[in-house]
Amino acid sequence: MRYPKNAFFLLLLITLAVPSTFRAQTGADPILDILSGELKRENATLSKQSTSPYFISYNLGDDQNVTIVSSFGALVRSDSSRSRTLLIDLRVGDYKLDNTHQIRTNAGFFGGSGFAGANSRQAPIENDPEALRIALWRETDAAYKSAKERLEEVKTNRTIKVEEEDSSADFSKPSGPPASLYEDPVEMTSFFKNRSQWEERLRKYSEVFRGMEHIYEAKASLVASIVRKYFVSTEGSLMASNQIYVRLMIQAMTKASDGMELPLYKSYFAIKPDDLPSDEVILADAKEMLATLEKMRTAPLVDPYTGPAILSGGASGVFFHEIFGHRIEGHRQKNTNEGQTFKKKIGEKILPDFLSVYFDPLQKTYAGSQLMGCYAFDDEGVRARRVDVVENGVFERFLMGRSPIEGFSESNGHGRASPGKRPVARQSNLIVTANRTVSEDSLRGLLIAECKKQKKPYGLNFVQVEGGFTLTGRTIPNSFNVLPILVYRVYADGRPDELVRGVDLIGTPLATFERIIAAGDKPETFNGVCGAESGWVPVSASSPSLLVREIEVQKKEKSQERLPILPAPDLKASSKS
Repeated sequence: MRYPKNAFFLLLLITLAVPSTFRAQTGADPILDILSGELKRENATLSKQSTSPYFISYNLGDDQNVTIVSSFGALVRSDSSRSRTLLIDLRVGDYKLDNTHQIRTNAGFFGGSGFAGANSRQAPIENDPEALRIALWRETDAAYKSAKERLEEVKTNRTIKVEEEDSSADFSKPSGPPASLYEDPVEMTSFFKNRSQWEERLRKYSEVFRGMEHIYEAKASLVASIVRKYFVSTEGSLMASNQIYVRLMIQAMTKASDGMELPLYKSYFAIKPDDLPSDEVILADAKEMLATLEKMRTAPLVDPYTGPAILSGGASGVFFHEIFGHRIEGHRQKNTNEGQTFKKKIGEKILPDFLSVYFDPLQKTYAGSQLMGCYAFDDEGVRARRVDVVENGVFERFLMGRSPIEGFSESNGHGRASPGKRPVARQSNLIVTANRTVSEDSLRGLLIAECKKQKKPYGLNFVQVEGGFTLTGRTIPNSFNVLPILVYRVYADGRPDELVRGVDLIGTPLATFERIIAAGDKPETFNGVCGAESGWVPVSASSPSLLVREIEVQKKEKSQERLPILPAPDLKASSKS
């Protein structure tokens, strides 16, 4: 993802988009009727203008949430919320050139996800037809005026700037029938019924950390969310689908004597509350976290280092998400301010020939794990499909929304966004496969052999990461930063593995890919949400463990705050009194 810190890990979602036959009458959900009816009315009027829209879509996101948080055995938050966000994408001109075209300036890219013609605003949360129609009317009018004005700016900009590197169209024409999907509405009151019971359970989970002298933060949190997405367009698309998830997370943090903060997380997700693990499982995990945190607190620091390393399946998934996934999102190949690392790599070998990579939003499970980046249609009304991007090490294609690029004129169902944001090409379920693998024990043996070959005293084993971020711009270093939280030294002389702390995994994509030399035989999945210019979208990254000939680590950011001066409360004494 393109945003720093632990954003990819801390918010977990799962999509549920199971298509059913679209109903001839959508009276079960009046919102869809209102959107469709108002779109027809607005378009009929605007089509009579001298500069008329060639495309309009209404995208309404209805977001219901329940959030419960406990800390050290006591509730700190228990609330619910609901909001609706309306996005209007209105385009004037034609598919070849329209108001969304990039305006090139010396100051950089003007527009981004806030293009004229993609207006968003809060919409009424009540099913009030008149109020919703007023909102649609006002925003459509504003979007049209803004789009018409900006198209003139686009045309002027093209006459005074050098010829563009990519002369492809601004919007792809639909390649199949209009999107048609309907799911019944789901209300939070029927989906999440036992709120008081969950409040008590969360108290128990965070209470495990109560009274522990070196634990400075400890939380158990649960988020139940229903995002209902409506999409109608002048091309005939008509959709109403649900994105449903329940996420439970245990998190705690200790500090080393030098002030370094050391967090640890455990997350669980499901499509309904009853599918989450039992109390016994979660409490056992919390106690294991507590023991690991105590070891992390006294673990030695690792200095900046280059050498061989194993990335666990979860770490490898994030690794590929950061150094590869964002760089093959199609719209980035057209933006002149992007680094475009892989733009000229089609047909070239970029990975070892035993590795392949695909994205599949239709795949719901992989290697026994549920996948989060699932959907039937993307947020531009295009049917989701599997995209094989690397086959036996050779780069074949990009992830595409409806913004064409040179050589790729159609969407492959990866135009995605959170409610209120304009869709662009984004990742879904990333899956790395290997046609030649070794056992996990053999992979460790290969790591030790590589250490001896390079005359390194140890290699590193990255067991767990909290997320990462990447930079893809043209005028800044095209680097990545993966944020490990559980790292071990594996000694070449056979000494026991040693837990260490204080490193971030860094590098650049092409050089790092060349150094992958082996893959394990047990894939793991990392689930999370990814933040970029079109907002936060659910994603999964699955991969086997990987052995890398050489990685580089740098020192992790460190707090300058001292350990607490005051001693922790004597909770045993207070409970007796």
